[in-house]
Amino acid sequence: MKISMRVNGQEHTAEVEPRRLLLDCLRDDLGLTGTKEGCGVGVCGACTVLVDGRLTSSCLELAARCDGAEVVTIEGLADDGRLDPVQQAFVDNGGFQCGICTPGMVLTARALLDAHPQPSDEQIADWMMGSLCRCTGYYKIRESIKAAAAARSGERGDT
Repeated sequence: MKISMRVNGQEHTAEVEPRRLLLDCLRDDLGLTGTKEGCGVGVCGACTVLVDGRLTSSCLELAARCDGAEVVTIEGLADDGRLDPVQQAFVDNGGFQCGICTPGMVLTARALLDAHPQPSDEQIADWMMGSLCRCTGYYKIRESIKAAAAARSGERGDT
């Protein structure tokens, strides 16, 4: 079946099987390999993307269900080559190591900050609980999110 979706601001069409996953469509059909498969069962958060502004596990979402949708992947956050403040905060604060979880973490953190520009530690923990990291622990991730919140508000963050 033929589907159309707007991915990172650009219109894309793809011919997909009805059971094709959004993750596979993004990576294999559209060449957007920033989205990662971690667990393949929607638990780890590595494959998280935004579909019509909602956090979505692309390893569970059928591509056909995204026909007509607006999809944002990690590649869609940078603006004219400049990293999004959330991406930059993860770099500056060592919020990642191997990088498998990073795209999902960053997109989840971005959605959190869009909903709660100055989140509490509890809000950060609640929003990030579906994003698992095997390398860094969560201290640097939490600090990266706090720094991104400060950067987005124009404040100087303590890191």
